[in-house]
Amino acid sequence: MQQLDGAPVTLREMQSLAFLGLAHFTTVRVDDGRVKGLGLHLERLATDARALFDVDLDPDLVRRRIREAIADEPPSVIARITVFDPDLRLERPGADAHPRILVTPRPVSASASPPMRVRSVRFGRQTPEIKHVGLFGALRERRLAQRAGFDDAVFVDETGALSEGPTWNLGFVAGDEIVWPDGAALPGVTRDLLAGAAGGASRRVELGDLAAFEAAFITGSGAGVRPLAAIDEVAWPADHPVFARLRVAYAEIEGAAV
Repeated sequence: MQQLDGAPVTLREMQSLAFLGLAHFTTVRVDDGRVKGLGLHLERLATDARALFDVDLDPDLVRRRIREAIADEPPSVIARITVFDPDLRLERPGADAHPRILVTPRPVSASASPPMRVRSVRFGRQTPEIKHVGLFGALRERRLAQRAGFDDAVFVDETGALSEGPTWNLGFVAGDEIVWPDGAALPGVTRDLLAGAAGGASRRVELGDLAAFEAAFITGSGAGVRPLAAIDEVAWPADHPVFARLRVAYAEIEGAAV
């Protein structure tokens, strides 16, 4: 169940999160009490807590809060860990912060997600290196893309480089090589794990380069590896052999106990 510091969250506390929106988070998939890349997720939370609130976050406390929140959940669950201070106020967000840990579990999808068709858009998330809750602009672009008949949007930064999607990272296949676009994006944990397990090169990718790639995919803690069927009018096969290799590499990554 959803918990704030190990206890049921109150309406007042959730109102603070909704109205102020000064918070950061990470999302993990927990399977039998273990999380792939747990150390990277904890490092992200600690780094973002220092950047946003000028405090040190105890990683062991985060792990304990996850365990408490998922105690009555199924063996496999998606858990979002949000860090925020319910006592900060709109008129004085610069006050000393005492952030708390909100853990929100949700079910894992029982079915595999189909390949996505996405629309490119010139957009960049504010402070993309922090995984913050300020998703209005990103989700508005997702909504506009879906209203136009696409599944999602993919962002092109102010320099013309492909960067990321609203809630996922991006990869391409060129021969035997994986290419990770180096546009301004959040360094995703799943992307980093796959880059470590399957290799690849990080370099600039522009829209004009897309036709040269043999396949494309997205990565994320919930999705793992999901093929991209198309960006704009450039289409790729959803059954490229590299996807099986990436999924095997990802499956073989050992999770750490929370």
